[in-house]
Amino acid sequence: MRIPASALLLAIPLALTACAGGRGGPPRLPEKVIDRALARAPGAAQPSTIVAAELAFSRAARERGQWTAFREFAAPGALLHGNDGPFAVLPWLATQTDPPQAVQWAPRVVVMSCDGAVAVSRGRFRDPEGKVGNFVTVWERQADGEYRYVFDVGGDDNPQPPPKQRQEEGDIIVTALDLVQGLIASCPRPGAPVPPPPALPIGADGKEGAKLSKDGTLRWRWAHKADGTRAFAADYFYEGRWVTAIEQSLAPALN
Repeated sequence: MRIPASALLLAIPLALTACAGGRGGPPRLPEKVIDRALARAPGAAQPSTIVAAELAFSRAARERGQWTAFREFAAPGALLHGNDGPFAVLPWLATQTDPPQAVQWAPRVVVMSCDGAVAVSRGRFRDPEGKVGNFVTVWERQADGEYRYVFDVGGDDNPQPPPKQRQEEGDIIVTALDLVQGLIASCPRPGAPVPPPPALPIGADGKEGAKLSKDGTLRWRWAHKADGTRAFAADYFYEGRWVTAIEQSLAPALN
């Protein structure tokens, strides 16, 4: 999710995906697009539910206030990866006042565990000043069946893409991409447990971490490098092997 660079300097930078490269802000996808953008998956793992959650989150930020929405959609103990590493978001949010305008965003990729209990989304955002960037969010299904975010990281593109050229009369303009990539981990066969994901090196400075879904089919991991760069990756078990589905590097916030 999405916090402009000015907010990063106060405490954190949040935000959206790298798969779109240096292109502009997120497409404004109407809710009716969800069903045709993502075919509903069988069983509990349905990426369309995460797309719907992301769009509802963004809409709530626009209509009810940015920090109000961040409080409403946070799971207990949710973390944001800021300039000094991940920190608990709810105590920080309790001190914040909603800005006049909210950052807006949309997902581009969703990857889910086989049982649908954990999902990672990656997307693009635009802040009120027109700056764009990338975000990654980890969602977990709560006891009531609703999804809430448990981890969020993002930041501005650096450098920012060049300004859009003025459109001439008669130009054909594509305003949104009716496409979200949905990835679902393979479910293990009965009696055949999922092999563990590849081992990760443990950093001496403690500035990295990882978590595996309870069903063992999705792992998400973060790192905070010495130069302030924030990195995130999500691996999922697919057709008998572990695959890296999302890999995102976010530049340090500019002073």
